[in-house]
Amino acid sequence: MSILRPDVERPRESRPEDEPRAGREERGQRAGRAEDEPCAGRAEGGRRGGRAEGGWRGGALVRTAAFVARTLRGEWYGIVVDPLRQLRRRGPGALLLAFVACAGVIFFHAIAQHPTGGTVVRILGGVKGDLPLWLALLRTPVSLYVPALDLPVWAGITQLFLAFALAELALGRRRTLLIAYASTLAGTLTVRVMMAMGPGWWGLGLPPEIGQVLDTGPSAAVVGLFTYLSVVRRAPIVFALTGGSMVFESIAKPNLAGREHLIAVAAAVVLGLLHERGRRRRRTATKVRDTASA
Repeated sequence: MSILRPDVERPRESRPEDEPRAGREERGQRAGRAEDEPCAGRAEGGRRGGRAEGGWRGGALVRTAAFVARTLRGEWYGIVVDPLRQLRRRGPGALLLAFVACAGVIFFHAIAQHPTGGTVVRILGGVKGDLPLWLALLRTPVSLYVPALDLPVWAGITQLFLAFALAELALGRRRTLLIAYASTLAGTLTVRVMMAMGPGWWGLGLPPEIGQVLDTGPSAAVVGLFTYLSVVRRAPIVFALTGGSMVFESIAKPNLAGREHLIAVAAAVVLGLLHERGRRRRRTATKVRDTASA
C-alpha cells in the first residue's frame, strides 16, 4: 500500500460530465468547417466566373481578329492580287485608261499655268452650275481630266492612276469609263437640283452664287471608282475608308467639292448594287435553264 504525499495530486479520471463538453467542442469545430465550405465555394465560384468572363472576352477578341484578318485577306486578293494577275496576263496595254487619264491631267494642268491656256481649259472642260445644261453635258467628259488648280496635282495623280488602273483591270475598260462618267455627271446634275431648291431645305439647298464654282473634275471619278470596286468586290474596309474620308471632308470643310464627292459615293453604291442584283438574276436564270435541260 503506497502512501502519497498530500502535495501530489492524484491523476484526474474522465468524468461523465466532461463528455458533453467535448461533444459540443467537436460539433462547434464541424460547424465552423461547414461555414467555411460555402465561403470557399463562393470564392472558387468567383474565380471560375472571372476565368469564364476573361475567356469570353478573349474568345470575342480572337473571333474579331480572325474576322478582320479574313476580311483583309479577301480584299487584298479581290482588289490587288486579282488585278495584278490580270496585268501580268494582259500586259501594260491593260492600263491604257490609267495612262491616258494621268497624261490628260498633266497636260491640262501644264497649259492652265498660262493665262491663255487657262482660258482654253475653262472653255473646254470647265463645268459650273450656272452654265446651260447642254453646255455642261458637253464639257463633262473633258472635265474628267481638268484638275483643281488650288490643289497639288502630283498628289492627285497617284490616286487617279490607282483608281483607273485597278478598275480597268478588275472591271474592264468600258465599265470603268461608265462608272467614272456617271459619278461625275451625278454630282453635276445633283448640284443643279440643289441650286434650284435654294437655301434651306434642311441644309440640302444651295445659294445661287455656288453656280460660279467649278466642279470637282477627276476627283469625283476617283471616289466613284473606289466605291464601286469596294461594292462589287465586297470590300467593306475599302468602302469605309473611301466613304468615311468623304464624310469627314464634307464636315471639316463644307463646300461644293465635299457634296459632289458624297454624291459620287452614293451613285457608285447604287450602280454597284444594281450590278450585283443583275448578276444574281443571271445566275438564277442559268441554274433554271440547266435544271430544265437536265
